[in-house]
Amino acid sequence: MVAAIYSVWALFLGIALLRLGHGLQGSLLGLRAGIEGFNSAVIGAVMAGYYAGFLIGSIVTPVLIARVGHIRVFAALASLASTSALLFVLFVHPGAWFAMRVLSGFCIAGLYVVSESWLNHNATNETRGQLLSVYMIVMFAFMGAGQFMLNLADPGGFVLFVLVSALISLSLVPVSLTTIPGPQLEKPKPVTVGELYRRSPLAVIGCLGLGAAQGAFFTMTAVYATQLGLSVAKVSLLLSVPFLGVVLLQYPIGLVSDRYDRRRVIVAVAVLSALVAVVCNFAADRSFAALAVLFAVFGGLSMPIYSIVIAHANDCLDEDQRLGASGKLVLVNGFGSMFGPVLAGSLLDRLGPSSFLYYMAAIYLLLAVFAIYRMTRSAPIDLDERIDFVLLSPRATAVAATTALAEEGWSDDEGEDTGAG
Repeated sequence: MVAAIYSVWALFLGIALLRLGHGLQGSLLGLRAGIEGFNSAVIGAVMAGYYAGFLIGSIVTPVLIARVGHIRVFAALASLASTSALLFVLFVHPGAWFAMRVLSGFCIAGLYVVSESWLNHNATNETRGQLLSVYMIVMFAFMGAGQFMLNLADPGGFVLFVLVSALISLSLVPVSLTTIPGPQLEKPKPVTVGELYRRSPLAVIGCLGLGAAQGAFFTMTAVYATQLGLSVAKVSLLLSVPFLGVVLLQYPIGLVSDRYDRRRVIVAVAVLSALVAVVCNFAADRSFAALAVLFAVFGGLSMPIYSIVIAHANDCLDEDQRLGASGKLVLVNGFGSMFGPVLAGSLLDRLGPSSFLYYMAAIYLLLAVFAIYRMTRSAPIDLDERIDFVLLSPRATAVAATTALAEEGWSDDEGEDTGAG
């Protein structure tokens, strides 16, 4: 395992630097938009631009890699992402910020596609799952660490934007100098969303709903915290603890989902997430320490649901459909993410900070209700017919999803239709 990690250390270092800068940028923009006088609805619309760009980048980047190669693509996208981070300070206008968020999302998605496909190409069947687990831990840990960098300078100035630009530029250095062989992107069997819904309605609705919830959570929590009147130090802490929560709770939740009907686990974890979100509102006016602990619990419970939904979908599909289906579900999730910040921002603007967590609670409760309904329509899948849980980030690309599944070494033989979605 150590030798496998060492063989791709340059990728992990580049990903860590990229996540530091990206984590800082998202929260910084939420704070800076408030300082500039943008209302919450406008901030939500601006933040949603990232997910539009992310979807486009996930689709376009593999084509670019095929034409000019992985290092050239990584270098070009890193340069664009680094430049866009500086342009936010030069053009302080919602329209300009939306355009730069689209560009940023496009570039970040492309950088992830290169990194994830590269990782997959250089992993073996024995090391792929372990490397992906380390990759996801690095993703979450450094995304959380990026939040603390808000304390290094005034969000109302330009220094933090320069720091974002520098970190993204630095991520290019280890990747450019590596001697690791480049990736070869495979073309999985195409699966339509309609076919996915017929095989696993819960997977499609779940990914869409989770996109609406987690897309808002990742981008609008800084706005929510600002409306509470918290200091920058407290905002950064509140933004970081959910990532700590998911690192601690991901494996226990995944282990339970491997042993029991995943739909029951989704119901339980979604209901608990909703309850914690509601309790957060009561803690917000009383104790910041309690609010921070509850946010860590909320992140630890809610973020792994996406991985459980993906695993449930793969349980319901034929072997040769799983690669294409997982990539398509990532795009469904991204589509939901485009609407989440807009809806949450509108609620924050009209109803105040408490509406943000009630919005979260409502989506997770609706997901639980739909999962219960699906349980009345089909029997659970036998344990020996299911694949193992693998943690996936809601912000990962389609390549990461297919990377997780490649460990099983599936053939092109048709399986049986489980009809258990």
